[in-house]
Amino acid sequence: MESLYNMFVILFFLFIFKTTDVLTFEVDTYDFLMPNVHPHRDELYLCTPIRISPNQNFYIVGFKPNATMHTAHHMLLYGCSEPGSNDPVWSCGEMQSNEVDNLYTTASPCRSGSQIVYAWARDAPSLELPKDVGFLIGQDSPIKYLVLQVHYMTKFPEGKTDNSGVFLKYTQETMPRQAGVILLGTSGVIPPDSVEHMETACIMKEEKVIHPFAFRTHTHGLGKQKVSGYVVRKSMQGDKWELIGSKDPQLPQMFYPVVNTDPIGKFDVLAARCVMNNTRHELVKIGATNRDEMCNFYLMYWVENDTPLKMKYCFSSGPPYYYWGMGPENFNRIPDLDNTV
Repeated sequence: MESLYNMFVILFFLFIFKTTDVLTFEVDTYDFLMPNVHPHRDELYLCTPIRISPNQNFYIVGFKPNATMHTAHHMLLYGCSEPGSNDPVWSCGEMQSNEVDNLYTTASPCRSGSQIVYAWARDAPSLELPKDVGFLIGQDSPIKYLVLQVHYMTKFPEGKTDNSGVFLKYTQETMPRQAGVILLGTSGVIPPDSVEHMETACIMKEEKVIHPFAFRTHTHGLGKQKVSGYVVRKSMQGDKWELIGSKDPQLPQMFYPVVNTDPIGKFDVLAARCVMNNTRHELVKIGATNRDEMCNFYLMYWVENDTPLKMKYCFSSGPPYYYWGMGPENFNRIPDLDNTV
């Protein structure tokens, strides 16, 4: 096991191929790619890890995808304290963890310390973080491993392999602003021949101030209208809903600039809504395959001379068990169903 870990450390440095000057510090690039895998069945999620050197700090400052939507349905980059498996590649559909695969070991992306660092779908372009902002990984970070997950919708022909992934831009220069991501999403079901509103919300309970700068939406085919994220400032005079960002999930699923960069702090509420239009004559559930649905709103933020939120995920049980009007947040004002406030 230790030899495999050491191999990941060596690979982290061997595949550096480019160094450029950006402002006053150097930025290197690491090719984090699938090792020529063969997706042998439909709806396959595959993961591959790298171990970060435990004796150094690195800051990821940019992401350049190496994938097309014709090959990969989507990609996620996880930060982990421990990877889900010690194998070089494993089957890692989060919602299919009990499924037996005849070629790969089956495990979650992370065994412990799971958080999202980056996400990509629908031919989204590169992402550069703002000045002085970076994702801290390595020695002083809970992120000791990075795990790349790629979702392949269809099996590959015999003999064909894939090396989809992402080129990571990173520096060893200390960034005064650490980046973080919180993923808002739902479970639930969508009735046949109906429009459903899938909603989630979480109260900020930590003594931290976050500064939002980018957001990303994700659904499958039924997300025909905008997915929206809000910060809610609680007040007895009427809750104030401020839009963070809203986007049609059928557009390139990149990180877009937020429309409101106001700081978010303790007791504020993060909320998200997906409008689903189910034209099928059957019930559709939240799940991992393309016939299922997903309702996700990713919020990317930075903190000044602090560490990111411990809260990495904000999920509700979704319809018919959760809506904003019946949640523990006790909202006294809720946006209309057309997403206006």
